[in-house]
Amino acid sequence: MVHVAVAGAGAFGRNHLRVYRELEAAGADVKLVAAIEPDETRAAAIAAQYGIQVFSTASELLGANVRVDAASVAVPTVRHHEVASALLDAEIDVLVEKPLASTLAEADELIELAERHNRILQPGHLERFNPAVLAVHSQLRRPMFFEAHRLSLFTPRALDVDVVLDLMIHDLDIVLTFANSPVREVRAVGLPILSPRVDIANVRVEFESGCVANFTASRVSTEKVRKLRFFQPRQYVSIDYARRDLLVIKLDSAVPAEIAAAISEGRIDAATLAQFASASAAGPAPGLNFVKPEVKPGEPLRLEIESFLESVRTRRELRVTGKQGRDALALALEIQASMETHAARAGLQDFFNPST
Repeated sequence: MVHVAVAGAGAFGRNHLRVYRELEAAGADVKLVAAIEPDETRAAAIAAQYGIQVFSTASELLGANVRVDAASVAVPTVRHHEVASALLDAEIDVLVEKPLASTLAEADELIELAERHNRILQPGHLERFNPAVLAVHSQLRRPMFFEAHRLSLFTPRALDVDVVLDLMIHDLDIVLTFANSPVREVRAVGLPILSPRVDIANVRVEFESGCVANFTASRVSTEKVRKLRFFQPRQYVSIDYARRDLLVIKLDSAVPAEIAAAISEGRIDAATLAQFASASAAGPAPGLNFVKPEVKPGEPLRLEIESFLESVRTRRELRVTGKQGRDALALALEIQASMETHAARAGLQDFFNPST
């Protein structure tokens, strides 16, 4: 039986609490025993809803007579290091919501603490457990061009970080994993729109392998979009995170050579490919084979927590490691630096300092 606690009862923390209790009710070997929440109103609501003790700080929890084997850390990003390090020092396994920390130094300290105490440190990169992403691994060959779009309506949550650490980091982690190559060059532009931090960003990343990835993220959109497309030799793969849907378009010898080359090399975008695919009045253009690989249903957060708990019980290797969380953070910080350079070069002071 794994005794768990949740640090933070905001939007993410409430979902962690819900999933742990659902697993407990379903007979899993897990018991939700405590939470950490400094806000008195939230704390009272959580205590009443779940019938658990709620502490205002990690120190209070650790000083109480409560057994805790593992914990989810869903506090604001700026407090990830503070809370997670206290739990790791107490030899508690932790699942830390993305991003792993605010700085690389903090991330390195968490990784070192986990290694020193032989504890599990799992970054909460939720999309790794999206059923469509889990299903796509068998389709990976040699991705050479990625297009990632993550658009969201504006909400007042997570404004302690910019859109890169809030939303884009999901896609950075996925592409880093799929590309499996060191980053060679980053070019980025970002603007604050409704908050003091960057709310919309566009990024181009080139890898040492020659693979290129374009990322667009916005938290001030009028629509919700969470999609990733990539091109590899004679294949186009489309992931819809929201629908948990996967589509693979394979090219055979009937496809004109110039079209096949353009698709494989990423010189043709998704819209053009879709137009080509539907060009024939009788149906899809010849030479294109549409395949819908099986995607097993499941809630990503539940799958993530189940994987975390299995590693807690068996000490098996994590699907998402602390190093991978650090790598995604490192790329996100490099993107932030590139955005700052662009803003200075383009003279965008009026965007970042409205009073001027």
